Amino acid sequence: MKKPAVLFVCLGNICRSPLAEAAFREEAARLGLEVEVDSAGIGGWHAGEPPDRRAIAVARRHGVDISHYRARKVLEEDFRRFTHILALDHENLAALKALRPQDGGAELRLLLDYVPGREGEAVDDPWYGPASGFEITWSDVSEAAKGLAQSLKKAAKQP
Repeated sequence: MKKPAVLFVCLGNICRSPLAEAAFREEAARLGLEVEVDSAGIGGWHAGEPPDRRAIAVARRHGVDISHYRARKVLEEDFRRFTHILALDHENLAALKALRPQDGGAELRLLLDYVPGREGEAVDDPWYGPASGFEITWSDVSEAAKGLAQSLKKAAKQP
């Protein structure tokens, strides 16, 4: 079985997807799950930039440093490299489906599909709101990261 590889995707890769990447890295490490993890954006406007300062601050408050993360755009090869590509909202999921090459085998889903009772929901974009919105985003992506990590751990035990 191929080692799991997870890519989190939002619009610009400076708010939600880096927070999801960080929360999932923490949960995967806690469970001893061997997995490749990254994040990217549908657009490349912020390529090479660090996450939004509010995202860095909320992650830091939860004991995680994401200041070294750098935004990048989703690439065609990502659909072959990653086993799971998780969109943070419906628009990004639709864009991923349109970008996926025919030989792209990654499973495409919404991140909150891994939270019982929240399947099909989007993680709200905190970009235009107050800093408190980033705390809500952290809570959402952390809850989903736990569900995703548990799902991957369970799948790894299957023959």
